[in-house]
Amino acid sequence: MSTSWHTRPLAAFDVETTGLDVTTDRVITAALWRINPEDGSKTPASWLIDPGTDIPPESTEVHGITTEEVREKGRPAAEAVPEIGAALALVAAEGLPLIVYNAPYDLSMLHHELLRHGVDPDFIPLLRVVDPLVLDKQTDPYRRGGRKLIDVCAHHGVPLTQDQAHGATADALAAGRLAWKLCAAFPHLAEMTVEELHTAQIRWKAEQAASFQAYLRRTKDPDAVIDGTWPFTAA
Repeated sequence: MSTSWHTRPLAAFDVETTGLDVTTDRVITAALWRINPEDGSKTPASWLIDPGTDIPPESTEVHGITTEEVREKGRPAAEAVPEIGAALALVAAEGLPLIVYNAPYDLSMLHHELLRHGVDPDFIPLLRVVDPLVLDKQTDPYRRGGRKLIDVCAHHGVPLTQDQAHGATADALAAGRLAWKLCAAFPHLAEMTVEELHTAQIRWKAEQAASFQAYLRRTKDPDAVIDGTWPFTAA
């Protein structure tokens, strides 16, 4: 029987937000799946949050969530954000791998949201994160085409439709399935412990960022700077 981390219980997480600035924008939806590949069980938790600010139209175009919807149906951020933190702190305490696609965005956003609501984000560095975006770039660095979640899922045969994409619940589950697919396709990923894989991704992400930065400086912008911090930044 396989003892690889990807065949045992894990979690998957995603957020949708008011914008792209992790220090000032707000979380409006979040989803956390607990997945047990051994028996196929999947348990979701989800949050719809009123951030107390308007959602810009350009953000609504991405995820379809309006200011009116969160005002009517969302829970106050002061209630929901600590709940999300508590749920992820439990994942960290249990030692479950946490699948997050493009982890520096979601986890940095969460870090600043927790601080904003008086919650200590000290559990975030304890999370053992698996980022399918980093893994996909590492295992297939020269593939043409986009690297958005929907693109990478399509390439690896993971179901995620255009209508589902940018919904936190669908995206988190798709990221979990994508991580499983990548480990099944590339045995060296499955052979690592979660701790070893987490540490390797820190290095891989830095190398990927440095390579992209060098490319941009050669071809488009001599002053380009690409941050290679992973899996989150507190700055």
